[in-house]
Amino acid sequence: QVQLVESGGGLVQAGGSLRLSCAASGRTLSSYSMAWFRQAPGKEREFVAAITGSGTSTRYADSVKGRFTISRDNAKNMVSLQMNSLKPEDTAAYYCAADERGWVISTRPADFEPWGQGTQVTVSS
Repeated sequence: QVQLVESGGGLVQAGGSLRLSCAASGRTLSSYSMAWFRQAPGKEREFVAAITGSGTSTRYADSVKGRFTISRDNAKNMVSLQMNSLKPEDTAAYYCAADERGWVISTRPADFEPWGQGTQVTVSS
């Protein structure tokens, strides 16, 4: 079973950038599709971005397209989310998650297991 640990969250002003990282242990990540989700207080968990196991395909939520970039380094067993031009509405807890169907990109939280513990991103206006 793979374990996931996120890092890189913090407080940033609107227009700023953050880079989130998700480190995996227990198994190699290369066979998993990986995704980032986020959840703001009082809201449902929502899809942000995903990448296939090979890294050849990605998908983004419309709200982050052109601002966020998902990438992976299978040699380091790590997935990253570069977030630029951050907006106050990006404020949320961000979670990385793994889908053992490494050739599929899903946007449904139910398709992903396991999950990391989350890292908080707060964007001030």
